[in-house]
Amino acid sequence: MYDPTVARLTYRALLGRRRALILGALPLLLIVLSIAVRALTGADDQTASDVLGGFAIATMVPIIGVIAGTGAIGPEIDDGSVVYLLSKPLKRPTIIFTKLIVAIAVTMVFSAVPTLIAGLILNGNGQQIAVAYTVAALVSSIAYAALFLLLGTVSRHAVVFGLVYALVWEALFGSLVPGARTLSVQQWSLAVAHKVAGGDLVTSTVSLPTATVLLVAVTVLATWYAGQKLRSLKLAGEE
Repeated sequence: MYDPTVARLTYRALLGRRRALILGALPLLLIVLSIAVRALTGADDQTASDVLGGFAIATMVPIIGVIAGTGAIGPEIDDGSVVYLLSKPLKRPTIIFTKLIVAIAVTMVFSAVPTLIAGLILNGNGQQIAVAYTVAALVSSIAYAALFLLLGTVSRHAVVFGLVYALVWEALFGSLVPGARTLSVQQWSLAVAHKVAGGDLVTSTVSLPTATVLLVAVTVLATWYAGQKLRSLKLAGEE
């Protein structure tokens, strides 16, 4: 289910100079912001939770997920180079699974690691806040990568749709419409983070069992459907 050659090519595509600069911009901004906040307010648990929840989890992680998930396959489909990949004796689910692993790894590195660093800067992991939000970043990285990889497979406008989901649905509707939070990867990951941290600083409107089921379901279904779409893409090319 994992092909090293496909993985190497995908890493090279995602971590090219231009894309790496884009991926690194938000984590750098988070760390700079955390240093500034710590210098101005000192170590405060509520402030740390607000910064990590409001910026890292709500903004940085989904945007990085969009870049990594769609970038793992979208450009190949757009420029037609995916035809060469499909001509190799590789099962389509293997291609998708390999690209998913790469997208997850890249999303985790560029989101979870800076989240942990920022949390340690803000309050030294008081009340397990840094670790809780890091776990949320790790968990959401998996679901975001699968979801946006699927978007990259089915649409040429995957980045736009991904940003609409991440910034409009989750950030805007999620804050205004309570029912929309149930369909939010952000809220699912926060349910896991709440279990890690305990207390009331990290909260979610979704219960942990529901969040766990939805995280697994979205990841599995998105990966499976992406494999099916890639198989049909080959058939369309052969016709």
